Amino acid sequence: MFKATIKSLLSRKLRLVLSALAVVLGVMFVSGSFVLTDTLQRSFTDLFSSAFANVDVSVSPKTEKGKEPVPLTPQAIADVKSVPGVASAVGDVQGSARPIGKNGKVMTTSGAPRFGANWTGTGQEKIREGRAPQADNEVIVGAYLASSGQFKVGDDISLLTLEPKKTFKITGIYEYAGGRESLGGELSVAFTEPVAQQLLLGKKDVYSSITVTAANGQSEDALRNAVAAKLGSGYEVKTGATLAKEQADQINEGLKFFNYVLLGFAGIALFVGIFIILNTFSIIVAQRTRELALLRSMGASRRQVIGSVVLEAFVIGLIASIVGLGAGIGVGALLAKIFSSVGGTNLQLAGIGVPMSAVISSFAVGIVVTMIAAVMPALRASRIAPVAAMREAATPDRPLTKITITGALVAAAGGTALGFGFRQASLPLIFGGILVAFIGVALLTPLLSKPMVSLIGRLLSWSMPGLLGRRNSARNPRRTAITAAALMVGISLITGVSVVLTSATKSIEKLAAGQIQTDLIISGEGQMEGMPASFKRDVLTKVEQTEGVSSAFGWASDGVLQGEDQLFAIAPTSVPAMKQMFGLKPKHGDIAPLKENQLALPEDLASEKGLSVGSTLTLQLARSEEPRTFTVGFIWAKTQVLQGALVLPESASRDFRSDQIVQAFLQVKPGTAVADVQKRVEPLLADNPEITVQDRSGFVKQTTSQFDTVLLMIQILLALAILIAVLGVINTLALSVIERTRELGLLRAIGMRRAQVMRMITVESVVISVFGAVLGLAVGAALGVATVQALKDQGISEIGFPWVTMVQYLVVAAVVGVIAAILPAIRAARLNVLDAIAYE
Repeated sequence: MFKATIKSLLSRKLRLVLSALAVVLGVMFVSGSFVLTDTLQRSFTDLFSSAFANVDVSVSPKTEKGKEPVPLTPQAIADVKSVPGVASAVGDVQGSARPIGKNGKVMTTSGAPRFGANWTGTGQEKIREGRAPQADNEVIVGAYLASSGQFKVGDDISLLTLEPKKTFKITGIYEYAGGRESLGGELSVAFTEPVAQQLLLGKKDVYSSITVTAANGQSEDALRNAVAAKLGSGYEVKTGATLAKEQADQINEGLKFFNYVLLGFAGIALFVGIFIILNTFSIIVAQRTRELALLRSMGASRRQVIGSVVLEAFVIGLIASIVGLGAGIGVGALLAKIFSSVGGTNLQLAGIGVPMSAVISSFAVGIVVTMIAAVMPALRASRIAPVAAMREAATPDRPLTKITITGALVAAAGGTALGFGFRQASLPLIFGGILVAFIGVALLTPLLSKPMVSLIGRLLSWSMPGLLGRRNSARNPRRTAITAAALMVGISLITGVSVVLTSATKSIEKLAAGQIQTDLIISGEGQMEGMPASFKRDVLTKVEQTEGVSSAFGWASDGVLQGEDQLFAIAPTSVPAMKQMFGLKPKHGDIAPLKENQLALPEDLASEKGLSVGSTLTLQLARSEEPRTFTVGFIWAKTQVLQGALVLPESASRDFRSDQIVQAFLQVKPGTAVADVQKRVEPLLADNPEITVQDRSGFVKQTTSQFDTVLLMIQILLALAILIAVLGVINTLALSVIERTRELGLLRAIGMRRAQVMRMITVESVVISVFGAVLGLAVGAALGVATVQALKDQGISEIGFPWVTMVQYLVVAAVVGVIAAILPAIRAARLNVLDAIAYE
């Protein structure tokens, strides 16, 4: 039986390749994910080891949760220098410094920091050209900043720091050991020490940290203990090795999440692959009915027949795992190379490695998935009666009653789990519910297959080949359903995400048009050490005095702590203006200017915290030495604006990390053109390119532009699942052509031309693909609507459907059907008529 199975497998090489290809792609994604993250983890570990190579011990202020660290003083440096075993102690200044390119726009990176520092000349930085800065208007820039911004020694460069745009003369360019332009794609610049302190920390004679070098023979651990003992408990004292490990661990934790995302999409690809393998083995079993029946008549037991099919699945899974692992190593290496070079990452890669997790997962996933998909066809094969050997046709399709009832129950279970998952915010329940729902819908698909395929096929059946193609796609509902279900999964997930993002955009548009009664909005696009871009208060004063402006207000914002809970707080310049422009209505108390130690909050947050007017709330602000207690002055009625925000008095912003304005809102005088006022306001912010002045539609567009990026990323990641589904269509058609060899020969014998045969196969492919897309759009829309309903309390109040995008998916599905039909159609058209008629 073993020999018969192997010979049967080798005699159908095309079937072997088509069956294995879907598994290869899924395994490739899994192994590639592990190879990529392993390579990046080791690369970042090497990066931080290099970055802290010249640091024996580092001293920094102790950070208390919710409080801004207190900068170090020259006295702390003197104390460190007095410790025995210290060769040198240098004060470091570091903070946000965003360079402005020659095009007038702020230069950005793909996540690497943009920072400024004081030039000490004692680190691993080496001057490549020019000299160190000496005057207040001079800087030295990193080689990567110079090359990416096309700056050279002698050029002027403008920088944004804690102060508005200032321009400096570049006196030099520095590099790192080995001639590297950067350590990880950062944009860096160095000032003289007094300038760095003022621009980056906002004070004179203060430092961010102290770099300590040990004397010869002094161990890092012993020196760290001695320095810590000298300074006391108010400081963080760590060795360079510890700092390198902590930084690498932070990056690697983020890479783990990245890996989970990739593995999630790999799981989707493999889930789609199960449909294809299941379909493949179902067709194979149908084609081998006579062969398996003959084996039964010759004495093979049901167990041997099951073993034969499962063995075939094992061989296919094993081969696919080996090929998929090899392809995954290549893809992981390629993605790591792209990550290190695209978008300014500039990361020096460690050698490409293959972790054991990649090997184990590849074989486990590839073999297990293939064998699971083969179980049902194997059981079906074992039930073939020996008398079937005397039949010319394959066994007829069975009634759909059982599978329909099962599908309805499974879909209901999935929907229930999904509902509970949304209600309890449980990701395992949500993902599990989606998976079970997909299985349920897939089981229900055969019931829908015949009527829907017939309806879709009518659009293409204006000729005899089209009519035959339509009937061929409807003749085996199970096969058509499984093939379409593979395409359904990918399209439904993309559609579901699109519905959620479209609904979010529509909700924001409604909010902006209805509740926010402002004409212009001033806001930033960049980030400064985790804080939004901001501008000085005197600029807002000038804005208020601008011709055509009726009223204006802005706010500073920051995170504050109530015990262990992080809350978002704003300090507006005018509560009455905020009430008017945001349409706030009082729920308890009067909406009026807040006193020194008062606060206000929305009714939902007040209910959550058990607060009422007159209640007190103790908060820790970033720059406040001790927690501050505020009394609730008023509570406004629930609205989509400022959900979950605390409103503090304007004076409280002095204890924020930054008291500058992060957003401002303007109303223009009646009869004044908004565009004219916008042109008058924009020059007031010319020194801060990160800040933009926009009308409401422009602000909504800017806010929702990130949704397009999210959707594009998901479309790229789900493209593999759709590619596998396309292979499924090709696979089904190719095996169907083999199965219908004699039928096709007869059609050719009675006069059907080759072009008509190809058209017939193409219509069949297009009908199946469009059927899968229609299912995907319906299921995806349902998932999207369910998600939006679950997120109603989070501000997504409207349901929107991306009709244009959904139509595009249908068109793409039709194109996919045409492409998928090319190879099977060519094969069918090239059949030798006499050989096909004689085929058994």
